[in-house]
Amino acid sequence: VTVTDSGGGVVQTGGSLRLSCAISGRAFIPDGMGWVRQAPGKEREFVASILWNTDSTHYSDSVQGRFTISRDNAQNTVYLQMNDLRVVDTAVYYCTAWQVQAPWEKDVLATIPPSANVWWGQGTQVTVSS
Repeated sequence: VTVTDSGGGVVQTGGSLRLSCAISGRAFIPDGMGWVRQAPGKEREFVASILWNTDSTHYSDSVQGRFTISRDNAQNTVYLQMNDLRVVDTAVYYCTAWQVQAPWEKDVLATIPPSANVWWGQGTQVTVSS
């Protein structure tokens, strides 16, 4: 399984970017996918996620109302539309995909399920300038 994220760049405060994440791998279907970001000197933050079987989504409080996660089944691709970007959104954004090992974790959305096998993209830099 290969996870390829892209779409980062430099944008001014208030601007928009759309990140893309493509997953490839023979017959691979994730249970969920999401975006995690890490700014210099800060802990990783779980920003947004989507479940493959229900389309349920979750956002961190810091991006709620500004970011939208969506998916394209046919392309096995997940997108993160980021609007009204702020300087504090500057970070490396990593796409992640997972398959749970414990059935009761299948609907876990606010974090990567503890039992899951997890795959990561290489990260894409988002820089928001003031």
